[in-house]
Amino acid sequence: MAGKTRGLLGVGLLLAATVSLAADLPTFKLEMKDGVLNPARIAVPAGQKIKIEIHNTGQSAVEFESVQLRKEKVLAPGAQSFVVIAPLQPGEYKFFDDFHTQAQGAIVAK
Repeated sequence: MAGKTRGLLGVGLLLAATVSLAADLPTFKLEMKDGVLNPARIAVPAGQKIKIEIHNTGQSAVEFESVQLRKEKVLAPGAQSFVVIAPLQPGEYKFFDDFHTQAQGAIVAK
C-alpha cells in the first residue's frame, strides 16, 4: 500500500509541476464565437513556448485546430481551455475552427 501511495504522490507532484509551468508561460487569449475568431491574428514571440487560452463565448461548440502545429481542442458553448505550443520558428502558423470552417486565423511568431 505504501508503494501505491508514493506512486500517486509522485503523479500528483508531476501534475502540479506541469500546471505550474503552464501558468508561467506567456499567455495569449483567443475568443471563439459561432464562427468568429477574436483576434484572428495572434502575434507571439519566436523561440519561446507559449500558452493560448481559448474561450468559447458562442452558442455552439467550437474546435481550435491547427494542422501545422498538430493541435486541436474542442470546447462546448461557454467552456474555456488552453493549448501549450512549443517554441516556434519565425513565421505564420494557420489555425481554424473545424466546426465553422469560415473562421480562419494565424499565429505569427516574430
